[in-house]
Amino acid sequence: MAEDTAIFHSTRATTPTCTAKQAIRQGIAEDGGLFVADTLGSTRYDISKLQGKSYQEIAKDILQILLPDYSQEELSDCVKLAYADQWSNSDITPIRQLGNTRDFVMELFHGPTCAFKDVALQMLPQLMSRSQNKTEKSESNNNQNVMILTATSGDTGKAALAGFADVPGTSMVTFYPEGKVSRVQELQMTTQAGKNVQVCAVRGNFDDAQTGVKQIFTNSELNKNIEESSNTELSSANSINVGRLVPQVVYYFAAYKQLVERKAIALGDEVEFCVPTGNFGDILAGYYAKMLGLPVKHLIVASNSNNVLFDFLVSGTYNRQRPFHHTVAPSMDILVSSNLERMLYYMCDKDTRLIQMLMNDLAQWGAFEIPENVLAKIRAIFGCGWANEDQIREAISDCWNKYKYVIDPHTACGYFVMQHIPHDENAPRVLLSTASPYKFPRVVAEALGLKNVQNMDDFQCMDALSEATGTKAPSMLRELENKTPRFTDVIDISQMPSYVQTQANNFAK
Repeated sequence: MAEDTAIFHSTRATTPTCTAKQAIRQGIAEDGGLFVADTLGSTRYDISKLQGKSYQEIAKDILQILLPDYSQEELSDCVKLAYADQWSNSDITPIRQLGNTRDFVMELFHGPTCAFKDVALQMLPQLMSRSQNKTEKSESNNNQNVMILTATSGDTGKAALAGFADVPGTSMVTFYPEGKVSRVQELQMTTQAGKNVQVCAVRGNFDDAQTGVKQIFTNSELNKNIEESSNTELSSANSINVGRLVPQVVYYFAAYKQLVERKAIALGDEVEFCVPTGNFGDILAGYYAKMLGLPVKHLIVASNSNNVLFDFLVSGTYNRQRPFHHTVAPSMDILVSSNLERMLYYMCDKDTRLIQMLMNDLAQWGAFEIPENVLAKIRAIFGCGWANEDQIREAISDCWNKYKYVIDPHTACGYFVMQHIPHDENAPRVLLSTASPYKFPRVVAEALGLKNVQNMDDFQCMDALSEATGTKAPSMLRELENKTPRFTDVIDISQMPSYVQTQANNFAK
């Protein structure tokens, strides 16, 4: 292993170690922990080099730091394919100013599925397809398939399906909670083309599905059976996979570059980011950016009524034993925020024994409590707030009335929090807009007070929203109306392991 190769290991143990390529291919550590690299922060990115660079050039620079065992040529190829003409905006993640304020919105929804997950999930298949070194290929079966397993609360599933569809050497199974995603989100998944993809609803919520996927990864007997019967290795496209997380770091630097170019800040000025998040991956990428040298003053966590992260950041106690709310922002309907474990690892001074104890408490008792000194370190960087259902709707209306800007319910959580949390007025704030409002047309149309919404289907709501606001529904969403679902399977959580075994065998035929 080269001396300059980042050594990844589990958050719960320092051994065994692996390269970035191995971590991406494996997805999750064998002990259930998440892969981290102790080199994070040892190399800083010179922000003076941002100016004049394209998104693609910035992406190559950042990924070279975080995934150093990929060659420059490999990363160039990955970036070229991931951020090409499948994006409707050449800036990939453009920022918009809200009126004459110091508040900006970074639009992360210009990819092929109209959600922020595209930024990472157009990249992950490229990283995955190059994740075997030449020496590894010569020692193993070149025909081994990587099956991607993903649990989704709405957006990850479609973005991953679109990224991995018909990618050689891969297959994919996506699980989503039955009846708990928007109609548009469901149709995006169930109509997905591709010979190597499968979609299945599960009876339960997102946390149930995500836990089921994690248990499959750590079921050594099942993994062995799948490998022997179908020559298939399991991996993940959720943000538990480090290859899914690190591409998201790039757009924080891209936002900063745009602010400097607009003269909203001078080079070196600090910026606050407000991030709607449930699984903590999107905002953790901001923490990684800060560790790489981006002048991040604060990272603000915005939650919906499933405000487990808010309570944790206020009290230091994480407790998932609480009512689960089905909200108008379904992609944030999460009570087990997997990526929090990575942040805790770094904030706990890389104490793997403490992380293991905390995660054991979470698994056994449904809760854990962190030491006060660790909470103080976290709160120095992370702020928090949350919005209930009425406040989300009010935020959508307020943003339109004040700025003639249409936002989706998840972005509205962040908008509400950003408007109500104290901040340094000298530091501009960037709100991460995670999805097109047309993915949730009924909620947005109702919030804007459009007439007769209750008598419309989602596609009629799209048309009404377009007419009322002068915006246009993305064609890939509007055209879903005439598509017939390919996938109709619905199973219990307990059936997930056998379902995965069956699909692995089917794809191997």
